Amino acid sequence: MDLEQKLRILADSAKYDVSCASSGGTRECAVDGIGNSHAPGICHTFTSDGRCVSLLKVLFTNICIFDCEYCINRASNNIKRASFTPKELADITINFYKRNYIEGLFLSSGIAKSPDHTMELMLKTVKILREEYKFNGYIHLKIIPGSSKELIEQASLLADRVSSNVELPTENSLKLLAPEKSKDNVLKPLIFLRNLRENDDRRIASASTQLIVGATVEPDFQILKLASYFYNKKILKRMYYSAYIPVPNTKHINVDKTPLTREHRLYQADWLLRFYGFKLEEILEEDKNLDLELDPKSAYAIKNIHLYPIDVNKASYEELIRVPGIGRKNADKIIKARAFKTLDETDIIKLGISLKKARHFIMAKRYLGYSLSPEYIRRAILREQNKKPFVQLRLW
Repeated sequence: MDLEQKLRILADSAKYDVSCASSGGTRECAVDGIGNSHAPGICHTFTSDGRCVSLLKVLFTNICIFDCEYCINRASNNIKRASFTPKELADITINFYKRNYIEGLFLSSGIAKSPDHTMELMLKTVKILREEYKFNGYIHLKIIPGSSKELIEQASLLADRVSSNVELPTENSLKLLAPEKSKDNVLKPLIFLRNLRENDDRRIASASTQLIVGATVEPDFQILKLASYFYNKKILKRMYYSAYIPVPNTKHINVDKTPLTREHRLYQADWLLRFYGFKLEEILEEDKNLDLELDPKSAYAIKNIHLYPIDVNKASYEELIRVPGIGRKNADKIIKARAFKTLDETDIIKLGISLKKARHFIMAKRYLGYSLSPEYIRRAILREQNKKPFVQLRLW
């Protein structure tokens, strides 16, 4: 099999892993090397569904001894199999970089022979890039569940980010759909890396993970509870969510494709947990799913309408960022602007703040909405969301 065929097979096999991000790299670059892993040197390009395509995203091999039902590359699935050698993959990466096709590498793999065997081959690829080709560019390396601590430590020093996919929100689901994996095998690498970062002076790569959404019955509350735990314990830099895509011939999964809207709502809720100071219980009731029609911040505000409207001329930063339609940058703009005058509706618009959602929850000299009825506000926001975009009239 030639290299082009291998690349087609292994790039296609890698597309289901969404835990791909290139931001936040701070690894020191070799003076005589090429490439740069720092934010200015990374070209962020995203597909319409949010997946990063700025990196060469590929599997080392799609041969796998595990038989996880949710995975297209599982051992029992009848698909074309291929494997790179470390030298082949390193050459492809460096040649693609020199041609300006990519700005870095996202490397994952099926598990061939054993976790340590596969991890060693992946590390050999990265060592060729770093040591032979002096490649300074961004590398995201997947940790193979069950790998030894020594190999995990090497990965954390060579890569800019590492990830170990949790895949499913509960141990029972993992036992059902991925019997060869265990909770310990998945979580231990992440906890080990957290401890390394806290106790080691060397630069240790940040960690992320992925959860498959909709393959099992767990509600969004359970998924976000796990994410909240990881963030509070500083185990992860971030969590990725992947809407389940049906795989042929599954025994225990009897669900259709998970709507991308559910994945999108989880990302929005995750953002509120990480950057807006929301607690899980504020976003979602126990054992419930997120509202697919409304974003989580709007749903929170409507549910807690007794807290609104807030006066933008008096409200604290923390209160402002909880208003739908007002983010952290807009909250800063309001606080800076109101130091010079009392803001009204015109001033808010001049600051570049959209009032489509915010008007229902704020005062600027007067209440900018029309009613504080939760039912009315919900209908108004949905009506605004469902408006058809402007279409240029055709001349002929």
